[in-house]
Amino acid sequence: MIAALVLGYLLGSVPFGLILTRLFGAGDLRDIGSGSIGATNVLRTGSKGLAGATLLLDMAKGFAAVVIAWEVFGFFGRPWEPVCAAGAGALLGHCFPLWLGFRGGKGVATLMGVLLGFAWPISAAYAAVWIGMLVFTRISSLAGMSAAVLAPIAAWVLGYFAFVPVLSGLAVLVLFLHRGNIARLRAGTEPKVGKAK
Repeated sequence: MIAALVLGYLLGSVPFGLILTRLFGAGDLRDIGSGSIGATNVLRTGSKGLAGATLLLDMAKGFAAVVIAWEVFGFFGRPWEPVCAAGAGALLGHCFPLWLGFRGGKGVATLMGVLLGFAWPISAAYAAVWIGMLVFTRISSLAGMSAAVLAPIAAWVLGYFAFVPVLSGLAVLVLFLHRGNIARLRAGTEPKVGKAK
């Protein structure tokens, strides 16, 4: 299980947002907006293309971590344990990458990829809430937090009980990383997508 956790961490810690913005001359993402390496902050560079690519790649690394864990550890009697460890590792790697001084993103896109690797019905519920809230409120942080909180509930309702504990923990992590956003939401100062911060 430790090997799966390390595998997930290494994959999750690849900072695609930072790599893409540097590669295409958009500057150091850590000096822009919130300083996060995720897609929402990449969008603040003014490039929707780079933000979209970051979103997809951050999802892909979470998905890859889980799928590799399924393939490597799936022949064991309780494969969900290393698979859950790999998913948790991917999110931890994204949020706390060693190479960037443990300063990463907030995990919303990577969690989507992890869920897709766990079971597509959970990821579909997550995506529906994420996209629905984003369209309705235009507040990225609120959409992401709502989807993260929904994930363990969806896993329970859909019968994927083995994933409920890890998804509950990851939801708490996502909320913790958004504590600044929560304070701004309460103050009514949280920016909306497409508007200046």
